[in-house]
Amino acid sequence: MKLAVSGKGGVGKTLLAALLARQFAQAGYPVIAIDADPDANLALTLGFPGTERIVPISEMKELVAERTGTGPGQSPGYFKLNPRVDDLPERFSACYQGIRLMVMGAPKRGGAGCYCPENALLSTLMAHLLIGRDEVVIMDMAAGIEHLGRGTARAVDTLLVVAEPTRASIETARRIATAARELGIGDISLIANKLRRPEDASIITENLPDIRLLGWLPYDPAISAAELAGRPVLEASESISAAAKRIWDRLMATTQPNVT
Repeated sequence: MKLAVSGKGGVGKTLLAALLARQFAQAGYPVIAIDADPDANLALTLGFPGTERIVPISEMKELVAERTGTGPGQSPGYFKLNPRVDDLPERFSACYQGIRLMVMGAPKRGGAGCYCPENALLSTLMAHLLIGRDEVVIMDMAAGIEHLGRGTARAVDTLLVVAEPTRASIETARRIATAARELGIGDISLIANKLRRPEDASIITENLPDIRLLGWLPYDPAISAAELAGRPVLEASESISAAAKRIWDRLMATTQPNVT
């Protein structure tokens, strides 16, 4: 199963990605969690030790130069568009409690159509993780789906769009869903988050009628309190953990992981 989680910044997509990664790992599935958000917090949310020592792939200059052929003595302005990446998950990932984590880092942004060595390595690695691996793959995306090209997008089984009951969040969710359909992602599901009142879910679903509601997560101040105190976030709220388990059950009922 290949899952991508997206939504406006701050809506709780990283928490959802972490909860699902843990649920799959506890069920015995091999899991690769990918932090594809430039504001990388997935390792911290998952409780990985030594998060300050994790270097994003895009910032590994020697690796980028080696794999794309942009090192000393190479022709300037030319680089490999399909560098070798099959060994990178084992070499440049962190492992904790049955979850293998890779941090992509921010893609480089230049002029229109910018495609630099860092981006070539990231896009090739993303395609390998989604198409060439047998593990359950869960991607924590930025507020958009820039890391996905048309080919790799079709390898995503489900795009989970996280939205909270605010106008800005709902508008971002609508734009993400539109872009995902254009890329050919077949299953786009909605997760309503930070619900304080029963009517909050209706506010979200009524404004996003074209996205199937897969599940919801309640608002719990215990999550923010745990973050501020440096306590394990995934253990902070029984109500959120239970709601995430229900979302996982529905995913399993609709798309069975094909892993070895």
